[in-house]
Amino acid sequence: MRSLSVSAFLWLSLLAPTALGLAPAGPWDAFNFAPKSKTVYPASIREQEGTVTNSQRLVNNAGSATLNGQGTYVTLDFGVEVGGLISMNLDSVVPTSSLALSFTESPMFIRPTASDDSSFPSANTTYDTVLPVPAPLTTGLWTQPAFSLRGGFRFLTIVLTSAEGAVTLSNVSCAISFMPHVDDLRAYTGYFFAEDPGFHDENFLTKIWMAGAYTVQTNTVAVNTGRQVPFEPAGHWANNATLGIAGPIIVDGAKRDRAVWPGDMGIAVPTQFVSTNDLIPTRNALGTMLGNINPITGALPESGPPLSQLGSDTYHCWTLIGTHNYYLYSGDLAWVQNIWSNYTKAVAFLEAKVDPKVGLMNVTGLRDWARLGQGGFNAEANAILYHVLTTAASLATAMSLPDLAAAWTQNATALKTNYNAAYWVPELGMYRDNMTTTLTPQDANSLAVLFNVTNSTEQAVSISAGLEKNWGEFGPVAPELPGTITPFISGFELQAHFVAGNASRAMDLLHREWGYILYTNLSVQSTLIEGFTANGSIWYRSFDGYNFDPAYTSHAHGWSSGPTSALTIYVLGLSVTGVQGSEWLFSPNIAGLPHAEGGFETPLGWFGASWTASTQGSTTTFNANVDVPTGTSGVFVVPRELQGSGRLSVSVDGRKTAMADDGSVSLAGGTHTVLVAQD
Repeated sequence: MRSLSVSAFLWLSLLAPTALGLAPAGPWDAFNFAPKSKTVYPASIREQEGTVTNSQRLVNNAGSATLNGQGTYVTLDFGVEVGGLISMNLDSVVPTSSLALSFTESPMFIRPTASDDSSFPSANTTYDTVLPVPAPLTTGLWTQPAFSLRGGFRFLTIVLTSAEGAVTLSNVSCAISFMPHVDDLRAYTGYFFAEDPGFHDENFLTKIWMAGAYTVQTNTVAVNTGRQVPFEPAGHWANNATLGIAGPIIVDGAKRDRAVWPGDMGIAVPTQFVSTNDLIPTRNALGTMLGNINPITGALPESGPPLSQLGSDTYHCWTLIGTHNYYLYSGDLAWVQNIWSNYTKAVAFLEAKVDPKVGLMNVTGLRDWARLGQGGFNAEANAILYHVLTTAASLATAMSLPDLAAAWTQNATALKTNYNAAYWVPELGMYRDNMTTTLTPQDANSLAVLFNVTNSTEQAVSISAGLEKNWGEFGPVAPELPGTITPFISGFELQAHFVAGNASRAMDLLHREWGYILYTNLSVQSTLIEGFTANGSIWYRSFDGYNFDPAYTSHAHGWSSGPTSALTIYVLGLSVTGVQGSEWLFSPNIAGLPHAEGGFETPLGWFGASWTASTQGSTTTFNANVDVPTGTSGVFVVPRELQGSGRLSVSVDGRKTAMADDGSVSLAGGTHTVLVAQD
């Protein structure tokens, strides 16, 4: 879609969204990865071996194909990541014939002898093996048993395993199992659209926004489809375990682990909000975590059932942060009231870990996102705790508990002072990992900027520059997990660069890391990989928990979807700052782009914006529209690229308007046009 076509949509699409709270239609819909039906058919033949007759007829359910000869196989490509139960018609069989199915996300593991691994990581990469179709085969419709659900794959290999007997089959399909409560997977309530002339694919930004949205959809599952724990023995898998108190529920990955992980939700839930506004799975996940609190200590589990892992102070924090995010987006105060006793007990558990002499949390729950060196007075954990306390104060205010809100605010202020005194290293211009090291981690520095633990803009700018020093060809290599690129923490870093006022660096990171993720032929090119190595291989965490098994890596992990919310919040510039959007912020970053548009919905209604930036010589003109519910209030901030560029004239709805020293203009709800020009 070229710029000429965009102009017709740019100003018109901000009209109220279509019926049922859906986002308006437009050219962005061409980049939506979600299937049009919940029954999907192979889009192409990836490869075949042996005697396969009429294999192309299996594409789009066009007819029958025949496999003849032991070891003969055909690999079907669904075109995008899918997940669910396979069905097929067995049109012709003989008593001695037998079939098996092999599933994989990455094309690296297309093979007739094994699926990629989902139950357990094994260095031989063949722990899961194949799914036999029960013998003896009979003609008619065969459907994969529910217990053997594969939650995520792109490629399906059908192999004839018998020495004798051809098999003719047809109507190979997958019944999508994710988003069980939604019929139309493409019915998004939000959208984002921008052309990116500085990248090799000008539609990259729209595609990566959609890929993040679709990734989180694949991670939204029925409550009885979790990975079995204890894990199935070698040669098997099972996805029929109970995941929480109710479904649907949001989990960490489509293929695995298929469990609630509240840290992952710190990225995945903002994605969910701006794309589908489907917050019921989030409420069920948070209710599961808070419902499994230790009633004596107040400790929360690291992960939901059936894993139910314990011993993580940081993931304990993320459950509490997620509680605030859910309330901010939904306004569901009745739910907050219901879980308030457990919530306050969980906050008290963390505050009891704050050493009275040092004024920082002493981390004893060492489990985390995979970083090394967790424990003691750790900077990452204390940055997260600061955000827990500030968001807890906000929730206490909503609960009409001003004294508690004041106490948590006071504790947050003290923690921030102690944090900067303990961790800031002026000669490095960054925060160190703990009080006995000079290592400057990606996670703590990114989160400190994002959560406003910094004391000054100069600190944030310095950290942004320091983080770039970790970059390699494909993105930041985390010092706290050497040799590894983790899109989870990079998602926070991406936001930190925007917050620090360096949109160009944020876009460079976006192109470098997520450009590789979306286009690499090692992955699925529709959903977002869990992580990878500094050289771009998918041997993520091989030495740290994954037993040197690249087949175990997840290729649809919601914690990697940071660009989706970042593009909405920082490039489009639209975000909610008050409950349900009662207060909002419109603070775009031009970031070298000619235009952007998009929006989302909350229970209050539609929030939409669009802008164009045009430059003639050294003069840039910025035009914007914003359409938000009446009765709300917000702030427009002049793009930072224009601030400090000379005298600026700001007009709102055709009238010149004074702006504050920080470039902000207060706006009421409704529809507004904004013009910023250099005098």
